[in-house]
Amino acid sequence: MTNRFALRFTARPEHIDELGHVNNAVWVNWIQEIATAHWSAVAAPEHVDKYVWVVTRHEIDYRGNISEGESVTAETFIPEGPRGAQFDRCVEFRDSSGKRIVAARSTWAMLDKASGRLVRVPAEVAAPFL
Repeated sequence: MTNRFALRFTARPEHIDELGHVNNAVWVNWIQEIATAHWSAVAAPEHVDKYVWVVTRHEIDYRGNISEGESVTAETFIPEGPRGAQFDRCVEFRDSSGKRIVAARSTWAMLDKASGRLVRVPAEVAAPFL
C-alpha cells in the first residue's frame, strides 16, 4: 500500500475566476502545496536539507469544481518507485460528498541543493514514500 498524505483546501475569494469557481492555476498551486507538505512531513531532515524537487510535467483532469467557501480534501501518493532522478506523484481532490473532482499526475525531478544538478533518487530517500 502506498504512503498517502492528505490536506484540506478551502476556496477563498482570490481563488475564484470569472466563472465563479476555483481557477485552474489555483489547482496547480494546491498540487505543489500538498507535494511540498508531504515531502516536509515525511522525508528525513537531512534529505530536506540536501535535496529540492522541481516539476517537469503536469497532467490534470478536471471533472468538477468548487465555489468560494467550499472545501476539498486533497490526497497525494507516489504510485511507484523512482526512475533515476524522477518519480511521479498523484494528487486527487474530493469534494464534500467524496466525489473526485480533480486528479493530477505530476513528474518531479530531484536536484542537489548545493550544485543545482539532477541527482538519482537514493533508495533511502524514496523508501518513506512507497
